[in-house]
Amino acid sequence: MNILGIETSCDETAASIVLENGEILSNIVLSQVDLHKVFGGVIPELASRKHLEALHGITKEAVFKAGIKLEDIDLIAVTSGPGLIGALLTGISYAKGLAYALKKPIVGVNHIEAHLYANFMENKELTAPCIGLVISGGHTTLLRIDNIGSYKVLGQTLDDAAGEAFDKVAKLLGLGYPGGPIIDKLSREGNPKAVRFPRAMVRQENYNFSLSGLKTSVVYCVRGFGQYSKKGGKYKNISTPDLVASFQEAVIDQLLKKTLRASEETGITTIVLGGGVARNSRLRHLFGEHCAKKGLKIYLPSPIMCTDNAAMIAGLGLVKYRKHGPSPMSLDADPRMGLE
Repeated sequence: MNILGIETSCDETAASIVLENGEILSNIVLSQVDLHKVFGGVIPELASRKHLEALHGITKEAVFKAGIKLEDIDLIAVTSGPGLIGALLTGISYAKGLAYALKKPIVGVNHIEAHLYANFMENKELTAPCIGLVISGGHTTLLRIDNIGSYKVLGQTLDDAAGEAFDKVAKLLGLGYPGGPIIDKLSREGNPKAVRFPRAMVRQENYNFSLSGLKTSVVYCVRGFGQYSKKGGKYKNISTPDLVASFQEAVIDQLLKKTLRASEETGITTIVLGGGVARNSRLRHLFGEHCAKKGLKIYLPSPIMCTDNAAMIAGLGLVKYRKHGPSPMSLDADPRMGLE
């Protein structure tokens, strides 16, 4: 089977051809970063329009690179949620039209579930149960994975998602958009212990996250308020690399401690990560280091599979199709789609 994956949940237009054995024949991603960075964030209406302009060309490119024809597609998998409602509807509408024209089945896919499934696509030896952590611009969610399609949400962010916090701090410091890659690169020149930012909720007996207070602490540090004042010279003349390295360390520390505690308390010794923030080099290093010390197995997707892409949509789409059959042509977008 040739499975076409289509992904338009936010600001990447993506199409991919994946074989039923999981081999990725093509994985084309068109980023809209240059379009949105002038605004410091994603403008939903502009994202939808760009998807509309790019979708057919991206799909044709994915088909051409895979060495097949449109008529050779056997199944169309498309992201149906969660995400921006207009962006999702653009992808779903295109997928429906293509499915109708080609007389092929269509299946809707959960975008967050696909981020987790990316690990299973790239690591054939990986089996459940696992502790899963999805970290992106819109989601920070810790889960127990009992099987593909069987999940229990253990905890999630109560305010800002991890990627959102990176973007807001980068904007505060005038570093640009998106903030994650910029802070990741700049922090390599800084001291992660320069400022002791707070780690919210790490001692509470739950698996939830909170990053809004950390963001506020960065504001106070920049403006010299309270415990971050220049009184006594404690944080006087702190450099931007030191500041962002310390901020980044606080984010990762909170994510790491909650994830390791979930592993310890559930007895599950395999951890999988997914989402755009999983590309962060410091996060990958610290998770790998601490998991090795505790004898845990950790799986992180390759960088291209961390970002929003259509290969993971196609791969999971086949699993869903085999288990539940095709989605109806009345398939609709669900911007708040959950996993439980």
